[in-house]
Amino acid sequence: MKTLLSLFPQKTAIKFLSLSPLTASISAVLIAVSLVGWFTFGLNTGIDFRGGFIIEAQAYGSRADIEALRRELGRLGLGDFSLQEFGTPRDILIRVQAQAETGGDTDTDADGEGADRLGAANRQAIQRVTNAISSDYSVRRTEFVGAVVSDELRRNAFFAVLAALGSILIYIWFRFEWPFALAAILALAHDVITTVGLFALTRFEFNLATVAALLTIAGYSINDTVVIFDRIRGNLRKHASWSNVRLIDYSLNQTLSRTLMTSLTTLIALLAIYLFGGAVLGGFALAMIWGVLIGTYSSIYVASALLARFDLRPADDDGNKPQYEKNNRR
Repeated sequence: MKTLLSLFPQKTAIKFLSLSPLTASISAVLIAVSLVGWFTFGLNTGIDFRGGFIIEAQAYGSRADIEALRRELGRLGLGDFSLQEFGTPRDILIRVQAQAETGGDTDTDADGEGADRLGAANRQAIQRVTNAISSDYSVRRTEFVGAVVSDELRRNAFFAVLAALGSILIYIWFRFEWPFALAAILALAHDVITTVGLFALTRFEFNLATVAALLTIAGYSINDTVVIFDRIRGNLRKHASWSNVRLIDYSLNQTLSRTLMTSLTTLIALLAIYLFGGAVLGGFALAMIWGVLIGTYSSIYVASALLARFDLRPADDDGNKPQYEKNNRR
């Protein structure tokens, strides 16, 4: 363990916050590019958010041949589709985007939601997929995801992210004080916006797995930030006379080895998932890899840099605050 930890120096004296003007510009550019990409190109949403149909099939043989099935479905020209193994190696889940209807040929029922029912184009598409795989697979279930369901999933995903950020804000507020909470939530917003921007610019599919990755990124980032903030708060008691910049730089150097080791080991696992996990896990792994990188960066250069701008020292019983060094370069 000692050999592994020695990969990174145990004692450093890096002046992290001396780069604050540069890193603030980098963050501003990243957020601006992300927002422009998001509102200009939009997200390449998956079937979960656009609607489509799902076919659950089981191979007659010992296992499903995903690559052969991918080639077979690609020849049908039905647009975006995804394949996912589940259960036993024989089971496969096929998701295909909703097909455009040419007129009023849509099945309706008593509630009148005809736009969410299986129309002729989708019935034909399901039949084509079923015929294409019938020699090697038995179809066990077919399900159509309509516009209303897709809208509800999109809405729920949005509120899930907001609820997570709000819960984190409340936790940090009670765990520390309001300057820490504000700095942490702004850093988290930075991470989420840039991650969504990455998907808008790269056109990777944005689906429910990506939303799960966003929530995981928020948890990872805040965990790293809490460790740094806890060290900063501890050092506030020991070095009350130090300037914010000196105090935060000192705390960042104390936690640097832990931060880098955690990020490196997480990245190794995520790179393995991205390289060998296949197309189904590609988007999730990409979001997580970016999240680890941007989360580590934001813990140091966003959350901590923002914290340096606040008055962190509480007043004593007489309303006096400790004097501290004015030389922020120390």
